[in-house]
Amino acid sequence: MTKKQKKVLYRIILSTVLLVAVQFIPVEGWIKLLLNLIPYAMIGYDILRKAVLGIVHGEVFDENFLMAVATVGAILLGEYTEGVAVMLFYQIGELFQSVAVGRSRRNISALMDIRPDYANTMDAEGNLEQVDPDDVEIGTIIVVQPGEKVPIDGVVVEGSSTLNTSALTGESMPREVSVGADIISGCVNLTGLLKIRTTKEFGESTVSKILDLVENSSMKKSRTENFITRFAKYYTPAVCGSALAVAVLPPLVSLLLGEPAVWGTWIIRALTFLVISCPCALVISIPLSFFGGIGAASASGILVKGSNYLEALSETKYVVFDKTGTLTKGVFQVTEVHPSEGYPISAAGNRTEALQKEDLLTYAAYAESYSSHPISKSLREACGKPIDHNRVSDVEEISGHGVKAVIDGVTVAAGNGKLMRSMGIICEENTGVGTVVHVAIDGTYAGYILISDVEKEQSKDAIAALKASGVKRTVMLTGDNRAAADHVATRLGLDEVHSELLPADKVAQVEELLQRKGSKEKLAFVGDGINDAPVLSRADIGVAMGALGSDAAIEAADVVLMDDNPMKLALAMRISRKCLRIVYENIVFAIGVKLICLILGAFGIANMWMAIFADVGVMVLAVLNAVRCLKVKN
Repeated sequence: MTKKQKKVLYRIILSTVLLVAVQFIPVEGWIKLLLNLIPYAMIGYDILRKAVLGIVHGEVFDENFLMAVATVGAILLGEYTEGVAVMLFYQIGELFQSVAVGRSRRNISALMDIRPDYANTMDAEGNLEQVDPDDVEIGTIIVVQPGEKVPIDGVVVEGSSTLNTSALTGESMPREVSVGADIISGCVNLTGLLKIRTTKEFGESTVSKILDLVENSSMKKSRTENFITRFAKYYTPAVCGSALAVAVLPPLVSLLLGEPAVWGTWIIRALTFLVISCPCALVISIPLSFFGGIGAASASGILVKGSNYLEALSETKYVVFDKTGTLTKGVFQVTEVHPSEGYPISAAGNRTEALQKEDLLTYAAYAESYSSHPISKSLREACGKPIDHNRVSDVEEISGHGVKAVIDGVTVAAGNGKLMRSMGIICEENTGVGTVVHVAIDGTYAGYILISDVEKEQSKDAIAALKASGVKRTVMLTGDNRAAADHVATRLGLDEVHSELLPADKVAQVEELLQRKGSKEKLAFVGDGINDAPVLSRADIGVAMGALGSDAAIEAADVVLMDDNPMKLALAMRISRKCLRIVYENIVFAIGVKLICLILGAFGIANMWMAIFADVGVMVLAVLNAVRCLKVKN
């Protein structure tokens, strides 16, 4: 508990003791009133103050006004115990709510505890100096020691280490970094000392953008929250008018009929009516439910920019995916190596034995050793051996075709079919899916290597999970060729695929799908957040996949998945639906109980103690239910 909460708790305990003690003192009249006013003033002075300030500022009809009128009225009518008890139980409910909200905020803060307190810089003598991250300029070398948070985005210039990214991604798997690796703020350095050259200012770093996103997510309210706000705005004046009618009209009718007015009875009923009508359960539990849902998502590495998007996720029936970097890893890997059966060669140069796969891959990797193209990089990685550049000479890169080089005195050509045809070499047709690198040695065709973008391990399960959760149609949009796109779509179980698309074509396809879906159905587009920014903005819900460090992703998307796992989308939808289910449970429960108790109160069946349950009891139960949103099973 905070100091303020502890203070309220002490007031509650002391007021309760005094209230009970007063009941055993055999006094009546003014003395009993004064004795009851002591615990009442102790427990209710802040509520009375807020009610008066509300009236002064023109904001009359709130829960403070209702409690003040009900309790003061009860005391004036001689119902001292009930008046003090109503205020006491109301404060207990308020304390409970405060503790619950504080717990929710602490849970989220702990799970998103990524804000760095300082950055280490070096002075002229090489000594470390702790400075405010805001004061660090771009290009500054900072030092991150084991156990410290990375304060600012940058590039590792010295050292290697293991990073804990769980606060960002929700995943416990550590990440290895070394010299030349990009590094983002918010990670925790676990092992080695790192020197990092900053590439952004602190305010533009990933950690700042994420914290700003989470802290401001409550500003974008859902339809349900807006409804509750409007409901409370009209509901409170309505019940105050109804309570006034209960207090005045029946006695007046009795007087007209020549019967006793019984003002005291009807005023007590009106005050009971006021206590019952307090909308605390709705006003508190609904925002708390959405806050808890957003917190649970954040803890799982899913950043939702507002409760309106959290609500929209529960209504998603169409999910459209980009391919590269979303359903596939977005990196080229050698998937097949096919030496030509018509090319026998040995290491000694006599053509007596078949060319091995390792030899074909080695020749291609050496030929491509000076190229920075992703395909060249994948060949070198697949080779698995350090490249000895002394073995390579006369490198000639032919734009749009490939490369030629002399390796150990042998002329090697590696590239596409155009390169082979330009050399008068007949190459084999590729039967696989991916990019083909043909290889020729001394003018003779030696075989081909197939390089493909590999599917993510979770993609197939993610598509199945989305369909199981009620998504009607899964679609893939990609700029890749038709064969590759159809192959991926078939393997993953997608319902629809459109290939060879430009960014504008993707927007047109999304427009068509938006026309096809129902008015109450939502369409989500999942992309990498950079190339797909136009589509992310056009969809009902834009979801950025694997967006660590991507400014475009965080700005363009409504939901940001902090790692490359597409299963997180299904988890986000599950969190959303659980949150909305709890919200509707609280709405039905709170309004249902209050309506029943209001009717009973108007007819004198419900007394002040039942009114206390209808107000404080319902609020406590609703808040307890709302706190469930914080917990989610992965």
